[in-house]
Amino acid sequence: MTDTPARQHRQASALTRSLPPWSLLAAGAVAGGLLGGTYGLVRTPEYTATSYVVAVPTARSDTSTALGFAQAYGRVATQLAVLGDAQVWAGVPVETLRGGVRTATSPDAPMVAVTATSERPELAADMANAVSRALTRHAEDAEPSTHVELRQFARAVRPDEPSSASAGVTGLVGASAGGLLGGLALLVRPRRATGSPGRPASVPGPAFAADAQRQL
Repeated sequence: MTDTPARQHRQASALTRSLPPWSLLAAGAVAGGLLGGTYGLVRTPEYTATSYVVAVPTARSDTSTALGFAQAYGRVATQLAVLGDAQVWAGVPVETLRGGVRTATSPDAPMVAVTATSERPELAADMANAVSRALTRHAEDAEPSTHVELRQFARAVRPDEPSSASAGVTGLVGASAGGLLGGLALLVRPRRATGSPGRPASVPGPAFAADAQRQL
């Protein structure tokens, strides 16, 4: 005879109530740590490389103008016009560059950081340098109107270590998340009934009932 879903739910609830409070926290932390560590071991590591270009004002411009164009070039670097040229030097499709290249600028310095991420460390450096090279070429073509030059400041180098989190880090994150879920389950689980059960109401005996009728 198979158990009905309602009976299984009652059995699970009874088992949960019988466990000590800390068991849910421990079980969640252990399960989360195992899942997080396994994820860190099986996933492919990623590598990150960064190159830098700097905007330099010409004789017909100033530093504030160069700073403004550095912000603009940071947004243009991931556009198709630049990535279309960069794919030739990087040797990868435009979609790979679009998904693996990010740029960052500073409000205080006329500099653009081009960061590339790939599963191959040498390709990450090639992608970052290719986008920086294509961006400086576009800035060179626009220099007669912008009066700002874009120069290579630092080339990206092949990273030696992956930038993705290790199995230990993902395990710690998973354990923290699992412990948090265990704590939430502890808060919402049914609580045990406290206090002693009340006494049943007493029923008057036959002698007491007969006396009550004579008094009436």
